[in-house]
Amino acid sequence: MPEISRFLGIVIAMYWDDHQPPHFHARYGDYRITVRIGDGVVEGRFPRRALGHVLEWYQLHRVELEDDWRLARERKPLRPIPGLE
Repeated sequence: MPEISRFLGIVIAMYWDDHQPPHFHARYGDYRITVRIGDGVVEGRFPRRALGHVLEWYQLHRVELEDDWRLARERKPLRPIPGLE
């Protein structure tokens, strides 16, 4: 799973051959979620504070996430996205 960002102990990644709709994966320790890029719907469980960080990051980088999804569908290298400071 290609990692595209890492911050505050959270790892964000996308699969090249993943299913629709466009989404990304986040992991934090033993917790795992997916977040749909189009509307921010979250599936899975995350600690509240870590989820807040992921959703803040998502809002800041939605365009870059859409670009990386397109690259993944074309099986091209994904671009890293800066994490939260």
